[in-house]
Amino acid sequence: MFAVLKTGGKQYKVQSGDVLRVEKLAADAGETVQFNDVLMVGGESTVLGTPIVAGAAVQATVIDQIKGEKLIHFVKRRRKHGSKRTKGHRQKLTLVRITDILAEGGDATGVKAAVGAGSVAAAKPEKKAAKPAGAATAVGADDLKALSGVGPALEKKLLEAGVTSFAQIAAWTEADIAQMDEKLSFKGRIEREGWVDQAKAKLAE
Repeated sequence: MFAVLKTGGKQYKVQSGDVLRVEKLAADAGETVQFNDVLMVGGESTVLGTPIVAGAAVQATVIDQIKGEKLIHFVKRRRKHGSKRTKGHRQKLTLVRITDILAEGGDATGVKAAVGAGSVAAAKPEKKAAKPAGAATAVGADDLKALSGVGPALEKKLLEAGVTSFAQIAAWTEADIAQMDEKLSFKGRIEREGWVDQAKAKLAE
């Protein structure tokens, strides 16, 4: 059996036993994590997600937190004598070993979801609050900037709050809207811009 999962904005085709280098996850070495964004499951029969396969999941054990190869970025400006700059960068990665592929029942395992380190760092323990209805545990595929009034900065805040899809926004109640207003520091914008109705329209397309 194999699966195609999505994490860190990239897609990976995996089988049990495979070792992957993925964008840094908020997990320590030895922990078991679960990828919930499974786009396809193959084997005796193939199941394609729309965009994800409901109930499917891929579990993995974190081997180590590592850094990728060093990349050199050199910039030299023409007609400006001595104007040049060299920068080095090593991407932070997580090394994981795939242990199990679940075609169904992944939503009931209780295993920690594999999410990016940035999303977890944004949520401080003393400010814990219930997520809005339908909140996802991993980054989804919807482009939230398609909503009126949502730019890159506001989209980032929504992702950090666990909002990754139009389906979540379409399911918001008045209490969810009030809670998100406080998190985004834009009181009244959600209702003023009509995000819930826009999200429902996007789902109907």
